[in-house]
Amino acid sequence: MTLVIDNIGELVTNAPELGAGPLGIIENASVVVDGATVVSVGAAGAVADERLDAGGRCVLPGFVDSHTHMVFAGDRAEEFTRRMAGEPYDGGGIRVTMQATRAAGREALREGLDRHLHEAHRAGTTTVEIKSGYGLSVESEAETTSVAAGVTSETTFMGAHVVPDEYLGRTDDYVDLVCGPMLDAVRPHVRWIDAFCEEGAFDADQSRAVLEAGRAAGLGLRLHANQLDYGPGVRLGVDMGCASVDHCTYLSGDDIEALAASDTVATFLPSADFSTRQPYPDARRAIDAGVTVAIASNCNPGSSYTTSISFCIALAVRDMNMTIDEAIAAATTGGAAALRRNDVGRLAPDGPAHLTIIDAPSRHHLAYRPGVPLIWRTLGADYVQPSTEHETRRRKASS
Repeated sequence: MTLVIDNIGELVTNAPELGAGPLGIIENASVVVDGATVVSVGAAGAVADERLDAGGRCVLPGFVDSHTHMVFAGDRAEEFTRRMAGEPYDGGGIRVTMQATRAAGREALREGLDRHLHEAHRAGTTTVEIKSGYGLSVESEAETTSVAAGVTSETTFMGAHVVPDEYLGRTDDYVDLVCGPMLDAVRPHVRWIDAFCEEGAFDADQSRAVLEAGRAAGLGLRLHANQLDYGPGVRLGVDMGCASVDHCTYLSGDDIEALAASDTVATFLPSADFSTRQPYPDARRAIDAGVTVAIASNCNPGSSYTTSISFCIALAVRDMNMTIDEAIAAATTGGAAALRRNDVGRLAPDGPAHLTIIDAPSRHHLAYRPGVPLIWRTLGADYVQPSTEHETRRRKASS
């Protein structure tokens, strides 16, 4: 059964060969899909078995959220409130979430994940990466990665998030646990490995050891770096061939030069900078130097509790010196590059039918109308979407 989305006012394909400019924009367009696959992209008026009238709205590829921590229990609203009153962010609240996550059962973790995925889908996200990092024990990391693997193949082991209470003062011993028994336990569930290379978390040598262990186990590499200050993390990520170095709030000239000479993506997390009152990274310098950049939500309970990529786009345009087109590309093809994917983040024949329809005539409204729920409809996803039964339970519980 084919479906045509017709009467599209502005279609962003991210395929320059199909339309105008780097975003491959087609005016007065249609998209024909057959199940989960795009059949054709072109002028309005295409014919299919069924028709969805876009009513002159703008259609974009679904957002690719390449950095989230969606499997956890509890929240840290009080911490956020204290931070807004002036308390600095140091990452220590991760242990609070660790305690709640360890105490939660598998069903509670899956229900929380379903809630976050439902929010993300309503907000236009169709591909999502999910990290662990709130269990920080062999048993809990195995459980949280298993829960994540039940909904997406883009799963990341992040046992090296912070040192748990029982290993305080023994960071090297904890790194040995991460690189040995913990990695063995999570290996069946994950595609990637990550570490938090930052003062107060793991230094460059410890982070390198974690990444090397992951590589030996056949995992792809990612890295949290340069969130709280300048440091060695970005260049370590480039040296190790990481697919993505994330946060990049503090970038030196040498960091930018190293990124530009590599295929490592700099993934910016503007909602984290918003929530922690950190300075926003100067994306303009990185883009002008030729760095491939992505934008992601960093959905987590402490430093960025949002699933809205539209919000991140608005922040990037307002506070990171990005154009709207650069921000949209970063949230789609940039996110795909951060996951080493070339199938998502674009709308082209034979590609996945993952698309977002916004209730506005052009893409500019994503930054022009910040905070407004503009996502009219989201079609398709690269993850298992929550069931209707789950959504019914969620609504009853919140009523």
